[in-house]
Amino acid sequence: MRKMQENIIRGKRIFVGLEDSKRTWRLCVRCEGMVVHITSIPTLYEGLRTYLLRKYPECVITVMYEAGFQGFWLHDLLEKDGIRCEVTPPNKVNCPKDERVKTDKRDAYRLALNLELEYYTACNVPDKERREDRQISRTLSQIQKDIRAEKNRIRRFLDYHGLNGGLSTGAWTDKDYLLLKNIDLPHSLKASMYGYLTVLETLFAVEKKLEAELKALCEKERYRESVRIKRSVPGVGWLSAIRFTLEWGNLDRFPTGKRFAAFTGLTCREYSTGETIRRGHITGQSSEYIRSWLIECAWRAIRIDPALLDKFRRVWRNSGSKKKAIVAVARKLALRIRAVELSGQPYCISVIE
Repeated sequence: MRKMQENIIRGKRIFVGLEDSKRTWRLCVRCEGMVVHITSIPTLYEGLRTYLLRKYPECVITVMYEAGFQGFWLHDLLEKDGIRCEVTPPNKVNCPKDERVKTDKRDAYRLALNLELEYYTACNVPDKERREDRQISRTLSQIQKDIRAEKNRIRRFLDYHGLNGGLSTGAWTDKDYLLLKNIDLPHSLKASMYGYLTVLETLFAVEKKLEAELKALCEKERYRESVRIKRSVPGVGWLSAIRFTLEWGNLDRFPTGKRFAAFTGLTCREYSTGETIRRGHITGQSSEYIRSWLIECAWRAIRIDPALLDKFRRVWRNSGSKKKAIVAVARKLALRIRAVELSGQPYCISVIE
């Protein structure tokens, strides 16, 4: 029976849905509109490669899995061995609206079906070098998040023991936190404060090191021109420029500005039917870090570019919300970054007549 099945599918197109987890890969294989095989194998690439090449000889194999915690290394290995691989965002996988049961087997089946029907959205897979460089920026974001958390622990520690008297009441700088090592405390509290400040100093040192690495990437040949163009945009400094470059890659993969705006997650949700039109909050897809960087750049940009300031004032006046106004400016700023990147021409400050 097995040999008969292999002879039937030999030389044909094979579609493999792969649902990954830490210990096993669940596979669903389809060919000519029917399920050929469903199986589980350990998460070892050699085992997957052997399974595909031995069981489906002379076949044109395509594998699809969801982007997730395992990144794109599996994609790289499959492509290197001549096996086409597609990576799809988890939120783009098509499934019935009334689906109430989720298992790895069903997920693998759904991936294989969508792949065969060509009803899926593929991720842009950056090359290995860009992914490795991009990790510096993402690690920096994680370290900065840890710094904020450590600062909050210190402030809560001071509040809990009533030690805020005589200390700065406004926004604290990094130096304000480090000066806490000089305050007079009982032995036990001093030991705790030493632990907090040691962690904080270490995080500051790591943050500085990662920023230096990103600064060096600005001069890397493949990023230099893109960073230079982005820095001409008001509100965008060298750090934001290299981060956008690493995260977005080549912007010509977005055929229109609307596609790019949707990619940033700064467009409105919409729930409309018939004559009823309802729009809600922003979609929030893609990276929340990128959106936060765009918002920060937008606040700086409205102090420099009159056209962006006019946009901010108009939306604020019509909506009554500064938050909505700055999001609108951030969306417009993202589109302008794309425009200067594609044109290769530096940004020109707009003039309001």
